Amino acid sequence: MAGRAWSSRVRRGGVAAVCGALLVAGCGGGAGTGKGSATASVDAAARTLLARHSTAVLHRDRTAFLAGIDPAATRFRARQAKVFADLADVPLAAWSYQLVRTGAFALPPAADGTARTAAEVRLSYRLRGYDSRPVVSTAYLTLARHGGRWYLAGDDDGNASGHRTATQIWDQGPVRVVRGAHSLVLGLGTVAALRGYAADADAAVPAVRHAFGSGWPGDVVVEAPSTLDQMAALLSGDPADYRDIAAVTTGEGGGNEAAPADRVILNPAAFGELSAFGRQVVLTHETTHVATRLSTTVSTPLWLSEGVADWVAYRDSGRTAREIAPELAADVGAGRTPAALPSAADFGSTAKGLAQAYEGGWLACRMIADQWSPDTLTAFYRAVAKGGTLDAHLRAALGIGLADFTAKWRAYVKEELG
Repeated sequence: MAGRAWSSRVRRGGVAAVCGALLVAGCGGGAGTGKGSATASVDAAARTLLARHSTAVLHRDRTAFLAGIDPAATRFRARQAKVFADLADVPLAAWSYQLVRTGAFALPPAADGTARTAAEVRLSYRLRGYDSRPVVSTAYLTLARHGGRWYLAGDDDGNASGHRTATQIWDQGPVRVVRGAHSLVLGLGTVAALRGYAADADAAVPAVRHAFGSGWPGDVVVEAPSTLDQMAALLSGDPADYRDIAAVTTGEGGGNEAAPADRVILNPAAFGELSAFGRQVVLTHETTHVATRLSTTVSTPLWLSEGVADWVAYRDSGRTAREIAPELAADVGAGRTPAALPSAADFGSTAKGLAQAYEGGWLACRMIADQWSPDTLTAFYRAVAKGGTLDAHLRAALGIGLADFTAKWRAYVKEELG
């Protein structure tokens, strides 16, 4: 029996030596097929597999879900069984996979000769009652063929070559769900903690509506991982870049109504260190980004988008300018009043003057609201997104150009913080 098994492996290995090399170019058809038809055959099988898998997720069919996963890929199969369980409470309205291509990256020949291909796949999902558009992410999946049938066999074989599957919060542990009046919180922590996040988000929505009206969904979805590393993984970033950031809003600007849905992702360490007031400010700030996404484009300077978000968050706080902008106040007191409005580089997550950039942007927006009107500020924000020079928009909205606006802002900063 040992000899027979060895002989069988040799035969499969001989096939793999040929097929493994051709899979990148579309191997998978029968003998005598051309490259194009072989690719089409593999692609068709992959689409069928992915369609069945998405149906199993959406209908909570564990048996069908596991039926599409390679029985030989024991580690991946166990991990996916856990993901399926951890996803149980998430209120999915839609879940689908779109095959972008097979042969997405080179795979080494399998030791046992199994035919394999790497597929680039686009995952789309929507949450029931919250998402009008899907969240879209990319996955790089290994497909393996046994006995003429294709299975999912891995999602991390492309990591070394930079083909990383996007991380979702249910990849990190059991997801608990809390629904608020205007919010949905998906988190890995205690239900009590998630209820606190929902309460803060619920309070944020009316404040944002007061400033920007009802031309946005009026709900916010918050994701609350347990660690900084998990937050960074959800953002496909380096934890060091988010160490001092309490929350980040994901989404696509550009005024595109078909853009993917937004998520507010919390940094549990930084967010947890804040006072109740600080937590409310953060979630109101991030909710403003959700509300203004369709009015935020590459034409919108960061001092305006971040400044408006802080203006909404602090608008009814009753705090003084010196209380809200202590770092910039210290600079002004030391004779270092900024010479220009904050640049995009000033808002880098590791920028030395990051706090001053936010505070300067907030004061610029506060000045417009105070010395002109809140409606002037929000109308100016929307106008800037349509393109054209900032100078032209300032002249149209405020009657002064960029140079005079900057001078006026510098004087305002000195007056408020000096």
